[in-house]
Amino acid sequence: MPWPSETQRDTEVFGLIDKERERQCTGLQLIASENFTSPDVMEATGSVLTNKYAEGYPGKRYYGGNAVVDDIEAIAIDRVKKLFGADHANVQPHSGASANMAVYLGLIKPGDTVLGLSLDHGGHLTHGSPVNASGILYNFQSFRVGATDERLDFDQIRELAIKHKPKMIVAGTTSYPRRLEPQPFRAIADEVGALMMFDIAHIAGLVAGGAHPNPVPYADVVTFTTHKTLRGPRGGCILTTAAHAAAIDKAVFPGSQGGPLEHAVAAKAVAFHEAMQPSFKDYAQQIVKNASALAEAMSRQGFRLVSGGTDTHMMVVDLQPFDAELTGKESQLILDEAGITLNKNNIPNDPRSPFVTSGVRIGTPSVTTQGMKEPEMALIAEYIATTLRNRANPAAVAEVRAKVAALCAKFPVYTKRA
Repeated sequence: MPWPSETQRDTEVFGLIDKERERQCTGLQLIASENFTSPDVMEATGSVLTNKYAEGYPGKRYYGGNAVVDDIEAIAIDRVKKLFGADHANVQPHSGASANMAVYLGLIKPGDTVLGLSLDHGGHLTHGSPVNASGILYNFQSFRVGATDERLDFDQIRELAIKHKPKMIVAGTTSYPRRLEPQPFRAIADEVGALMMFDIAHIAGLVAGGAHPNPVPYADVVTFTTHKTLRGPRGGCILTTAAHAAAIDKAVFPGSQGGPLEHAVAAKAVAFHEAMQPSFKDYAQQIVKNASALAEAMSRQGFRLVSGGTDTHMMVVDLQPFDAELTGKESQLILDEAGITLNKNNIPNDPRSPFVTSGVRIGTPSVTTQGMKEPEMALIAEYIATTLRNRANPAAVAEVRAKVAALCAKFPVYTKRA
């Protein structure tokens, strides 16, 4: 049975894909958890590997015809182990969330106590939010950032660990802009006899590029996504010590997933190869430089930076000093009209709900991939401030939109159809 002919092509969906390509290429993509993948990563993601079922692991599949797939997955495993210096790697998780849940399934039991960063203070849903399976199935106790400096308080974390005696301590964040040193977490985990899991979903590319400390030598298990600062396809990965390798593999398959997405695994392998190139170190360093420059420029425009700034690829901006009436939700919507994409975000001890928020989160991976540097960060801060100051003036917003498009035209992300 043939595929639909060219005259029967799904023009509706492909037309929308074209519109999304235009949106990405003509606007500023400032969501901290997004990036532009290379054409090679996209080619692998859209390859014939999407046709192949491959339940199991290399050399131990439940289907035939997996000789080539085995080689590809083995390459991905070998590359990511070298990239991060890990004993063992599982490249099959479909996402960071599924990677985290597989770790819990493999290493602790339902009802066990776990210590992690509160969602409203920069943690992730899978770090014990009560609306997430992690918080439903496990007894998560949360630590928070300091009331004055808005940074992790390791004295507080230690006190909570001694009090609750967790089976596992989860390090890692989703909207915390400061460096995360692994040694203090390891010391606390050792003191109370807990396992240490480090979620580097956001900073994996910074770790790979030497712009952030590598937690692999300290943690029992490290999880991450491949699509943020690592600039790969959407997906997850788990790194472990040799002692936990079998338990983690069993928890991924058959414990929590069936057939892996081998087209995504191939794309991960490509991304790991790209991250092993010398130029990736320059890229990771520039992400951090750009974030610092953008944070400083935002401060000059009258915004307050949570924790006073950033050491990583992201910043959380408190909108209240800029305009007490302005919410994160409203900011996100009006900035979209100006071609500036970011997301609303709670600030620590936010008086507003997570659906409204008093802040926004901004990241620099995507604009850094485009080739923008510190001078462009000052322009971006100016465009954000101008849009928000004139949010009731459609003409002023349209003027910013034109400036944003002109800036992006100087830094084309895809020079041909992608």
